[in-house]
Amino acid sequence: MTDDPHPPTYPSGIPRPTSLLRGDGAEVLVLTGMSGAGRTRAAAVLADLGWYVVDNLPPHLMGDLVDSLLGRGSTRKLAVVVDARGGAFLEDLGPVVEDLQLRGVAVRTAFLDASDDTLVRRFEEARRPHPLQADGTLLEGIRRERELVSAIRRGADHVIDTSRLNVHQLREVITAEIASQVPQLHVNVQSFGFKNGLPVDADFVADVRFLANPHWDPALRPLTGLDAPVREHVLTGLGAQEFIDGYTEVLDGVLQRYRAHDKPSVTVGVGCTGGKHRSVAIAEELGRRLQERGYAVRVSHRDRTLG
Repeated sequence: MTDDPHPPTYPSGIPRPTSLLRGDGAEVLVLTGMSGAGRTRAAAVLADLGWYVVDNLPPHLMGDLVDSLLGRGSTRKLAVVVDARGGAFLEDLGPVVEDLQLRGVAVRTAFLDASDDTLVRRFEEARRPHPLQADGTLLEGIRRERELVSAIRRGADHVIDTSRLNVHQLREVITAEIASQVPQLHVNVQSFGFKNGLPVDADFVADVRFLANPHWDPALRPLTGLDAPVREHVLTGLGAQEFIDGYTEVLDGVLQRYRAHDKPSVTVGVGCTGGKHRSVAIAEELGRRLQERGYAVRVSHRDRTLG
């Protein structure tokens, strides 16, 4: 057999693949839109949600990237930022998407847009030139880009106008509408001993040194708050349940509002003198209570073996 003297090519002249490997189960999101409409921020949100994000990738390389990621088994969710910086390669996007869909890859396009006035204001505030401005005006650059990406906008699965969205609202839209995920706040509950210093990354610190100290009971001293006798001693002690009930309510009220402020994780420190008995038992119970309320909770004990 001889090679085809006229192999199929993409509009840019790049050879188009003739043998297509299956990519069933892979999900590709083409993230595009107007410069200044929030693509960088949207890409960061997707990365935080576990997507593999590639910025400014020539569309004809998307197939090879999907093969590489699927082959390594590293991810099945890929977001590719494509925009006017791609120049002539931008014409390849439609045929590349067709090829991926023939392979069983689920491909969607999200187009971020904003009004001309909004884009002008954002560029002026950032003191950056528009990528297509050249020696013309900012508004001329914006209009050139609109013409260049108009066909992509018409065929997009999602069109999001960011003119009136702040960064937190944009995150909510991307998370819910594009990633189809409900944002979950991660709560790290960490026990520690005050004598070893405060945790440097704690957002909240609770002091449980007011509880009766198991250290003074010779039978409990060698144990930790993870052992049942110490746990029972601490949790049935005077004031323990009242503290846990009240502190859980306080944290729940605050944590619910953190989701609206773009904060992905919160660290709650629980301290006693040495970090071995009281703080460990209370941190475990507090973590259990917060998990029951729907938070993703990780409990750790910094000084358990030191106290």
